[in-house]
Amino acid sequence: MTLFSAAEAKRVRLLGLDVDGVLTDNGVFIGPVGTGTVELKRFDIQDGLGLILLGTAGMPVVWISGRRSEATSVRAAELGVELLQVPGPRKAAAFDEVLTRRGVGWEEVAFVGDDLADLPILRRVGLPIAVANAVTDVKQVATYTTSAAGGHGAVREVIEALLRARGEWPDILERYFAGGVQKRERTERTEKTEKREKMERTERTEPVRRRGQGERTGR
Repeated sequence: MTLFSAAEAKRVRLLGLDVDGVLTDNGVFIGPVGTGTVELKRFDIQDGLGLILLGTAGMPVVWISGRRSEATSVRAAELGVELLQVPGPRKAAAFDEVLTRRGVGWEEVAFVGDDLADLPILRRVGLPIAVANAVTDVKQVATYTTSAAGGHGAVREVIEALLRARGEWPDILERYFAGGVQKRERTERTEKTEKREKMERTERTEPVRRRGQGERTGR
């Protein structure tokens, strides 16, 4: 896979990804459940492994979405990536704040987008990438367009191409088959699970503690 040159790939210090249409196929399932509503999205598992491999290589990943979604938040937390959920017109400004905080220049960023809200970012980054299902305006400003569509392996295609061009793919695979990458994934998920369970226990016991204090003080 020779999507990028070695020079282009080695210049990248951070990968930015739009969510809907890049990490998903742009579809959203929304319906009533009980007295509320639920939103579901389909994420590609091969993309997920690619993101884990990229994290093992030490490259940070930032997701940015123009709409708030609990499904997106859950998947981002599971993979341990930073997530920004801001209105479409504010995407570039929010992304700029992240780059400033991380000390990364725009020219050191690869970004994958699919729709009009991604244009301000794509026009500034060093390596603008469009997915196969991107709108014409996005493809016109992109340096590369993936063969795969969003939600169907496009992100994995980009990550694998970056790691291969940087000469890091063989080492990452060796670590993966040796169990290093899987161990890292399990550790991240275990830490998140333990933190969530601790918060849930605190929420359950806090009302009891407060009630007991009230009884002792005569309230």
